[in-house]
Parts: sequence; C-alpha cells; structure tokens
Amino acid sequence: MLINCAAYQSGKKLGDIAVENISDYLARPECFVWVALKDPGDAEMAAMKEEFGLHSLAIEDVVRGGQRPKIEDYGDTLFAVLHTIETGDDGELIIGQVNIFAGPNFVLSVRHVAQQGFRDVRARCEREPELLKQGAGFVLYALIDSVVDRYMPVVEALSEEVEELEDRIFDKHDLASSRAIIEDLYSLKRRLVILQHHTTPLVDAVGKLVGGRVPPVCSGMQAYYRDVYDHLVRVSNMIEARRDMIVTAIQVNLGMISLAEGEVTKRLGSFAALFAVPTMIAGIYGMNFVSIPELHFRFGYPICLAVMVTIDMILYFFFRRSGWL
Repeated sequence: MLINCAAYQSGKKLGDIAVENISDYLARPECFVWVALKDPGDAEMAAMKEEFGLHSLAIEDVVRGGQRPKIEDYGDTLFAVLHTIETGDDGELIIGQVNIFAGPNFVLSVRHVAQQGFRDVRARCEREPELLKQGAGFVLYALIDSVVDRYMPVVEALSEEVEELEDRIFDKHDLASSRAIIEDLYSLKRRLVILQHHTTPLVDAVGKLVGGRVPPVCSGMQAYYRDVYDHLVRVSNMIEARRDMIVTAIQVNLGMISLAEGEVTKRLGSFAALFAVPTMIAGIYGMNFVSIPELHFRFGYPICLAVMVTIDMILYFFFRRSGWL
C-alpha cells in the first residue's frame, strides 16, 4: 500500500506526485523523491525497482523479509534494514521491519508489520528545510533516529518490570509465589534477549556511517549519525545491564528459597528433638526386661515425667535463643 509519494526541491515540498512520474522528478536538479510503502505487493516493489533502479538482491531481501538489522551499499544507494519493536496488550514484543533505500536523490521506506508509521518524521523534516536540503542523507538519519528513539520506552518499561520483580523477591512469600517470580524473571529475560537480538546488530551498522569510508549519501551528516550511534550504544548497554540484573535476581530468589527451606528444616529438626528425648526415655523404660534399674521405684513415673519436661524446656529455650523456633 502506498502511504506517501512526494517530491522536494531545495528543502521544500513541491507536492505529492504519482508513481509513474517519479523518474521525471529524479531528473530535476536539486530535487529528491520520498516514497513510503506499507506491506507492498510484488507488483508495487517491481514498480519501485523500475523507477529507482534498485538492486535485485535488495528487492529480494524486502520481499522475503526476516533480515537481520544491517546497512549495505549497492553502488551509490544505501540499503538499510531496521527492526521496529512495539509492546502488545499482553506485554509481548511485536517485531516489525523497516527497509530503507537511500540514493543520491531519493528515499524509499518499506514498512512491514509495524503499526506505528513515520508521519511525524516527515513532518519533522519538512519543518527543517535547511537540513532537508541535505536530501536523502538527512531523511535516512531522521528515519533511523525515529526507530532508535522508539526502543527506549520499551527498554524503560522492561526496566520497571525488573525493579518490580526485585521488590517481590524480598517480600514474604511461599514456595508457589517464589516459583511465579522465577517464571516472570525468565519471561522478562526472554524478552530482553529478543530486544537485544533486534537492536545490537544495528550498532555496528550505524557505526559505519560515522567514521571511515562514509557513503556519499551520508556525506556531511556524520555528526547526526554519531548522535544516533550514541543512542544505540546506550540502549545496548541498558539491555545488557538489565540482563545481568535478572541473572542476579534469579540467583538471589533461589538463595531466598534455600534460606526459607533451611528455616523450615531447622524448625522441623527442633520439634523432632523435643519429641526425641521423651520418646527415648519412654522407650528405655518400655523394654521388656525384669532387671531394669528404677523399674520398681515408687516415684519413678513422676520423676521420668519431670526429667522429660525439664530436658524439653531446656531444649526449647536453647532453640528459641538460637532462632530455630
């Protein structure tokens, strides 16, 4: 589906144009064309290939989808694959893909799955005609910057989940709630791994636009791409830090479970000791032997009970003082 097709000259919008007129505007000096598509069909991509002279391999990547984030050169045209990340109603991550072709005098963006468009990016560029004079290089920067900026709210939302789970770890809870916490931690870690998988490769890709052999399309825009690169590094570091926090949280939660189980074991052991002493004494005097000492002693029964109670009281206070009961 065609979202927008407009021509610009000297930083100002000339107007919306028809697809079949793209080649006419490309021939004009200081003019570039910006086309946006969403989930296009094969016929639409074939038309774009014909109008802009795009490489067959890049078109194949767009049609097939599922490409990792990257930025590649095809002659004087840059082909960028970016992944958009949105959060669904159930908290799961929705992964989309944006393919961008940036040539000397054109920009073509192709959006798949991603629900949020780039109308705000187009409006921003049109509000800055001095920068828009840079042509495709500035538009490519604006699109990449918008995608990267949308990563941050997702990372911050996951960070809040990490902090909430950390608070739950130290609350009083039973074994069932501890298991639920571990399940939530693993779910959160899985989403962070997905987020890292779709963002980290872009760090090296954008880094190629900052230094070294900078593509002609991006010439003079290194300061802007360096800003995007810094944002990507920050996002990548935040994701890595949250993953480490989750690993630590899982270990702490398991440690808390072990401590709780140890407390239960100590309590059970204490009660077992309290019952063991009377059981032992009663067992000794319950043996079927005639010559047991004190067997016929007149006060043997009350003395036995007194000894049992005394020893149990001593053990009880000892366990209480040790914190076992």
